[in-house]
Amino acid sequence: MQQQPVILFDGVCNYCNSMVNFVIKQDKKKVFKFAALQSDSGQKLLKQYNLPTESFNSFILIDNGKVYQSSDAGLTVLKKLPWYWKWSQAFWIIPTFMRNAVYNIIAKNRYKWFGKKEICMIPSPQVKERFLI
Repeated sequence: MQQQPVILFDGVCNYCNSMVNFVIKQDKKKVFKFAALQSDSGQKLLKQYNLPTESFNSFILIDNGKVYQSSDAGLTVLKKLPWYWKWSQAFWIIPTFMRNAVYNIIAKNRYKWFGKKEICMIPSPQVKERFLI
């Protein structure tokens, strides 16, 4: 049985929360589930897939038992969004090390550029069922 893909994100990062809200709005078919890396569910998944449980510098997608990180995770998420996001798949032609270099610059500076919350995002009642708690 195939489970829904899960996006793990830094729950206190303003940029990360904005990206999650973007995916929620675009994902009309409700393909994705979400969990903050800091949450119990997020920590459980990190341990299950032998991923670091204290370093939150990567956006992670778990899809059908496979783990995608950094730019691969982002492009794989965009691939599952509506047809008008298919143009983004052209970025796969850029070598991974180049895509991840840009990704890492943003990840390293995300709190400085976009800010940080004191506590993890609390989903609205309308989307709460899409979050793993």
